[in-house]
Amino acid sequence: MDDTDQRLISLLRQNARLNIADLAHKLGVSRGTVNNRLRKLEDQQVILGYTVRLRPESEPDRIRAWMGIQVEGNTTRQVIASLLGEPGVVALHDTNGRWDLLAEIEASSMRELSDVLERVRLIGGIRGTETNIHLTTYR
Repeated sequence: MDDTDQRLISLLRQNARLNIADLAHKLGVSRGTVNNRLRKLEDQQVILGYTVRLRPESEPDRIRAWMGIQVEGNTTRQVIASLLGEPGVVALHDTNGRWDLLAEIEASSMRELSDVLERVRLIGGIRGTETNIHLTTYR
């Protein structure tokens, strides 16, 4: 994945309902380029689907967690690309300190959370992880 693919995914994560013309305009490329890149990302299963984001208060039983991720060597870009394709990862942050990346994860059940954690841990280039479940959000 190159920078255009990353920007395309970022736009879709912000608003998966953007049409091809709007995506092309925001990226500064043709509609055909956007169509081809979307097809390629879907065929490679980088994009697994499109979804709706809801305010946290609208789903009080949804399980939310933070995952600190340590990356091996110079594999950060590949790890980020893989994490951006994981539907359970709703936000991804570059950080400093003990963890290289911080992923916000959402799931509808403990089983789904376990599946997301397993898929993330199997991504090549990840050295280690630590997950903390959100218990209460005050603000």
